[in-house]
Formats: sequence, structure tokens, C-alpha cells
Amino acid sequence: MDQRIVEDIIKKVMAQMGTPEGASGKGFSEKKTCDESLPVELSGRHVHLCDEDIKELFGAPLTHVKELSQPGQYLCKERVRLIGPSGVIDNVAILGPSRPKSQVELSLTDARILGMKVPVRQSGDVAGTPGIVLTSGSGLAGLEEGVIVAARHIHMSPADAATFGVFDNQKVDVHMDGTRPAVFKDVVVRVNPNFKLAMHIDFDEANSCGLGKNARGRIVGVTQEA
Repeated sequence: MDQRIVEDIIKKVMAQMGTPEGASGKGFSEKKTCDESLPVELSGRHVHLCDEDIKELFGAPLTHVKELSQPGQYLCKERVRLIGPSGVIDNVAILGPSRPKSQVELSLTDARILGMKVPVRQSGDVAGTPGIVLTSGSGLAGLEEGVIVAARHIHMSPADAATFGVFDNQKVDVHMDGTRPAVFKDVVVRVNPNFKLAMHIDFDEANSCGLGKNARGRIVGVTQEA
């Protein structure tokens, strides 16, 4: 078939799909992102507390220990015990600063230890999630809701998003460069001027593909447009 005819057909098909020539999909250039990797950080179980629950548990403000990778976030000295329907987990980290509503972030393995069925949600999306009891040794707080398994996600600044060709709340596929390589789908892109580039996954996910320190990943496709 004549090359010009082939090119004309391709142009017509791309126009019908609403996709510009040379693009592999809306807001995503496969060639561009495959050459860029991003840091992957492992996120262990932790708790975010509101001011009211901080007072109930400790009677005083939380104690800042060290900064975390995301600007403005920090680890606190205080720890809590999680009490579920059929299990407990001790020495759970608290991250500051305080939030409008308390939230507990677990892995699926943690949820099984506690005897709970916990949904996968984005941070802050706690409506209709299970509750739990928190104790500190000197205080107690009962959450009516707020327990989630955090959806795997990538923190990006607007400049990072432009580099990778993605948008806020878009879901992407990320190839994990571990000893047991895997592709994670439905990774939520979260864009904010205060964010530092990093993908966050829990230890269940990290262990499944043999990730350790200094892990890296690469965006290789789009699961769902924003």
C-alpha cells in the first residue's frame, strides 16, 4: 500500500480518537516517562490524630522528633496501641501535624492481625470506614471511622507533573525495579506545590516485589485519566 495512503489513514483514525499525532494518550508521553524514574518510599503503619484525640490520649501536644520526606510532615515521639475486634498492634507511630479528623493507615496484613476488613482509600477519604480503639497507656480514644489501607500514590509538585506528563488524581502504571519486578496499577498521582517527588507504598506491596532502600520506579502507562 502507498505510504501516503497509510499516513492519511493514521491521521484520520487519530483525529477520530481525539489524540494528537505522536501522542500515546492524554497527558502522557510514553517515551518521555519511560526515561524518568522516581524514588519509592516504604510507608509503615501509622496514625494521624486530630487535636481532640491528642488531648484524650496524651493530655498535651505531640512531641516533634524528626522531619519526614514530605515538607511539613514529621514523626512524633508518642506511640499508640491499636485495639481491633480480634487483635492488637503496639507501638504504632504518630505523624504530625494534627489533622481535622483522626486516621489510621494500615497494610492488609495489619488489618488481618486486628481482625478487620479495611477498604483501600486515598488519605482523608474515611467516610464509612471501620472504627478502632486507640490507647496510650494514660488515655483512650475511640474512632467511629477512620481506618484505611492507603491507596498507592505518588507525591508530585506541578513541575514534576509536567516532567512526567501526568495530572492530579490521574491513575498510572508504575514498573517497580525490585528483585521480583512487577507493575503496580491504579497508582494515584497527587499534585501539590508543597509535595516532594516520591511514590509511597506499604510493606506488603514492597515485599511482593523485593524492594528495599533506595528503590526506584518508572511510570510506564496510564490506568485511568483524571
